[in-house]
Amino acid sequence: MKTFEELGVSPEIRRAIEDMGFACPMPVQEEVIPYLLGDNNDVVALAQTGTGKTAAFGLPLIQKVDVRERTPQSLILCPTRELCLQIAGDLNDYSKYIDGLRVLPVYGGSSIESQIRSLKQGVHIIVATPGRLLDLMERKTVSLAAIRNVVMDEADEMLNMGFSDSINAILAEVPDERNTLLFSATMSAEISRISKKYLRNAKEITIGRKNESTGNVNHVVYTVHAKDKYAALKRIVDYYPQIYCIVFCRTRKETQEIADKLMQEGYNADALHGELSQAQRDTVMQKFRIRNLQILVATDVAARGLDVDDLTHVINYGLPDDIENYTHRSGRTGRAGKTGTSISIINLREKGKLREIERVINKKFVFGEMPTGTQICEKQLLKVIDDLEKVKVSEEEIAAFMPDIYRKLDWLSKEDLIKRMVSHEFNRFAEYYRDREEIEIVTDRRERGNRSNERAANKEGGSRKAEKGYTRLFINLGKVDNFYPRELIDLINKNTTRRINLGRIDLMKSFSFFEVEERDAKMVVGALNSAHFNGRKVAVEIADSEATGAGRESHSDKPVTKKGEGKPTYKKEKTGNKKTGNKEKPGREERGYTQARGKKDDWKQFFQNNDNKKK
Repeated sequence: MKTFEELGVSPEIRRAIEDMGFACPMPVQEEVIPYLLGDNNDVVALAQTGTGKTAAFGLPLIQKVDVRERTPQSLILCPTRELCLQIAGDLNDYSKYIDGLRVLPVYGGSSIESQIRSLKQGVHIIVATPGRLLDLMERKTVSLAAIRNVVMDEADEMLNMGFSDSINAILAEVPDERNTLLFSATMSAEISRISKKYLRNAKEITIGRKNESTGNVNHVVYTVHAKDKYAALKRIVDYYPQIYCIVFCRTRKETQEIADKLMQEGYNADALHGELSQAQRDTVMQKFRIRNLQILVATDVAARGLDVDDLTHVINYGLPDDIENYTHRSGRTGRAGKTGTSISIINLREKGKLREIERVINKKFVFGEMPTGTQICEKQLLKVIDDLEKVKVSEEEIAAFMPDIYRKLDWLSKEDLIKRMVSHEFNRFAEYYRDREEIEIVTDRRERGNRSNERAANKEGGSRKAEKGYTRLFINLGKVDNFYPRELIDLINKNTTRRINLGRIDLMKSFSFFEVEERDAKMVVGALNSAHFNGRKVAVEIADSEATGAGRESHSDKPVTKKGEGKPTYKKEKTGNKKTGNKEKPGREERGYTQARGKKDDWKQFFQNNDNKKK
């Protein structure tokens, strides 16, 4: 790896960047800096946000400035006010040991008169948004006749924002003898056209692969029903207590609505979009930069100038209309050598767009499992413990208060005190998720086929014979109910009066099987059928008894209309039982089995592949 000195960077600039903590050049800097230090060297650089682009073009521009000439010598165009200010600030930091060098940010939303005054006093580097620069050119208050270097940063985004005509008008006023550098995250057809029109024999530098997202980002997708999107967002945020993220929305209205909901429910969040005033936007962005906000809900354009290196996650509240915007979004995490996660919450209609993004970024999405309420509560509880361990204790400052505090808490044991401290933070999550239904992950046909295989395996579990001396029982609780062996044991212990020995336990998705000793079977069935689990009525049945559906070889769900009645009832065949008319058509249930009036339905109905048909 080369050093900045080997790249040709001057001592004054090296001193400044060493003060900023720069030790070795990043790949894009190693490629671009030597080339830009030369003359008539045009470059098209494809690199993601966070790869060190600003220093890559900023250091050569500063080094090539002749401070004695108080005229604009370099021009940097960028799409937003925020990015304009960020670049100008970085250039000032890089040039702090170069006396007299002046950098001017030129952008809309601020006084044009003050910018005109600064131009008259003389500047060396202009960082501008196209609209405001064109306004100054039309007023004849800025001259580009001495420009020797032009940089177009995030050129693809400027074109997406409709600045194509403005860029053409600006570049028409810049001398032909110049260095031109075009930075873009993706190589679109429009970028290729601009490159061919304004750059001469440009060198193409690609950091990573073309149109590929950063290698430090994991891409995860949750496919849910549209009605569950906000609930899914909440679960994801709750599952990562230390999350520091941007939630991207497609419209300004959606952005504000999601931010308002999060804030109303106590989350440390705020919105960033184009309908906010400039003062409001500056306030929100500053709060987010210094981590006074944990969640920023933003549109693509509004978040453009926000440069934060420590984002843990980017959350796509739906995929962007322009697929290339996904690379910009995901590139905001996993920066500066850190690992990040890009999460997308989508519905089935976006599956085609998802596959197209996979093709563009050359990576596969991981299909995520929605966190359960129990998993979320566990994560939040561990966060409470971690926070307690990290609390800084100021012994001298609190010493005067401690005697009164000890007296007030003297009646509590150590264990009770810890429980209360933990519960103070933990209870709101436990109460929210206690009776909350889990969110269904929606699958496509291929995945539904896998579900069919799972149902077949469940059916096999229902027909398995119990061990000798044991009876096999069916219960209408499964993994989606957060029902596991510990919960089964607790349920039995709470509802029976003697020790129950358990045999094999088979947990399915929405129901389960377990074995008890034969002498206890009827007692357990009777006890649990009057119980509740998380607010839901428990139903238990002997799975391998002729009295239940497990021993029946077949049945028919054909409706039978009794004479004189307009609505069909149903009969079950080959059961050896009396025909029973049901008012409600039997069929598969998502969780457990149904109970018809006066008699339990055959639990095997839930594995039938054919749908019931009305006569």
